[in-house]
Amino acid sequence: MNSEEFRKAAHSAVDEIIDYFDTIQDRRVVSNVEPGYLRKLLPPAPPVEGEKWEDIQKDIEAKIMPGLTHWQSPNFMAFYPANTTYPSMLGELYSAAFTAPAFNWLCSPAVTELETIVLDWLAHILHLPDCFLSEGKGGGVIQGSASEAIVTVMVAARERYLNQACEGLEGIEREEKMNCTRGRLIALGSEQSHSSTAKAALIAGVRYKSIPTRMEDGLALTGDGLRMALDEYACDGLEPFYLTTTLGTTGTCATDQFYEIAETLRKAHVSTRIWVHVDAVYAGAALVLDEYQHIADQFAAFDSFNINMHKWLLTNFDASCLYVRTRAHLTSALSITPSYLRNPFSDSGLVTDYRDWQIPLGRRFRALKIWFVLRSYGVNGLKAHIRKHIVMGEKFAAWVRERDDLWEIVTPPAFALTVITIALPARSKGTLPDGMTEPRVTDGVASSNTLPSTGEENRDQTNALTKKIYESINAAGEIFLTSSVVKGIYSIRIVSANEKADEAHLRRAFEILVDTAEMVISESKAEI
Repeated sequence: MNSEEFRKAAHSAVDEIIDYFDTIQDRRVVSNVEPGYLRKLLPPAPPVEGEKWEDIQKDIEAKIMPGLTHWQSPNFMAFYPANTTYPSMLGELYSAAFTAPAFNWLCSPAVTELETIVLDWLAHILHLPDCFLSEGKGGGVIQGSASEAIVTVMVAARERYLNQACEGLEGIEREEKMNCTRGRLIALGSEQSHSSTAKAALIAGVRYKSIPTRMEDGLALTGDGLRMALDEYACDGLEPFYLTTTLGTTGTCATDQFYEIAETLRKAHVSTRIWVHVDAVYAGAALVLDEYQHIADQFAAFDSFNINMHKWLLTNFDASCLYVRTRAHLTSALSITPSYLRNPFSDSGLVTDYRDWQIPLGRRFRALKIWFVLRSYGVNGLKAHIRKHIVMGEKFAAWVRERDDLWEIVTPPAFALTVITIALPARSKGTLPDGMTEPRVTDGVASSNTLPSTGEENRDQTNALTKKIYESINAAGEIFLTSSVVKGIYSIRIVSANEKADEAHLRRAFEILVDTAEMVISESKAEI
């Protein structure tokens, strides 16, 4: 393909992409192909001679499109969003043109320096404490995913803890102490933490323990919960060195009690030994709003913070932004410099080599798309985008409360996410906020895993109905939702945070939920 052929092909590809986005709401959201569909459509080997672009492009619609789930559709309300926008796509196009492994500053100085600058911009927009800025001892780096980020900081946390434990020791004495300590290390998270923390512990060669959460705490990790866990682990001879806290858990978008956690660690005299990471990959986007600044203020006591711009901040995958309070902890744990990577700029210590901030050696020019998005939308544009979806989420929760004969909210709605389950017709209402009623009380103690009107005596029934409603909706294909099990309660998650989504799309989703629920309940009564 020469330059003129590329010009023609690029115009054609861009036109097709625009048409796709302009009509995406008319497509079935979830692919309904059978496993292995694509192998039947493609030849067993590549062509011996090159093909024309026109022939290649035809296969996008004919063969690839049927196997896609359309995450950019306004009818996609599952998982959490994975947004992309035209400015972000343009960043990817330029990045591909300038492609370089960019493992050190010398590879392409602009790749490194733009990353440092745009991550400082983002830190300011999110109201992060100054300790996470590159001007001091901290700074940011773009990782491929939050899972990558957690593995990276867990390794740094492990090495920091071991070095502290072996401080002043040398030779065989240091080695024996390090090996003995390593066997007692445990990484911590709440039972609501994303599975990436448990996987990171597996990769890092340490044990993992999850700390229980309670419905009456909104499924948040609390200071008391952490204190009890630390006491238990101390009795067992275990040594916690790492903790994942969460702003917006995967299941219910719960927010951990950050101030309480910091105070618990301080009082236990382990605040400088246990590395605390803030997993804010989705809900962290809401920190662009001034009304959430008080949350970010609490992060100064912690060691790292991670947000995925590729979820709610209009930047395509991958753009996982990791911030650390002390970058030396990363570089001392991950830096290996063979002779072929040495150069006078790196040796001078005056430049940043991001290869020492991550697991891979090479890296892409991902800062370009972030730069394009921040400049195209501006701070006010990002605020409007996030606030729009939070308001829409609040409206959706209000619609659910209006049909409390049919639906029940499982946990308080947060950051555009509402989690619901089917409600039985007969129940007594209480006074809890956000449309929730009192938990069942047995011997004066509220059950930590019992929803109002969803006690053990009817849990199987409500779970079965909710699951059938959920499966019926997704089978129909007009919208796409995901489910979760919250303390034994089968629930449906609804989150609308797509740039193309508006109130009409969310209202239609609610109508589908109501209509399907009424149909399933009617059918279940007929079966009885």
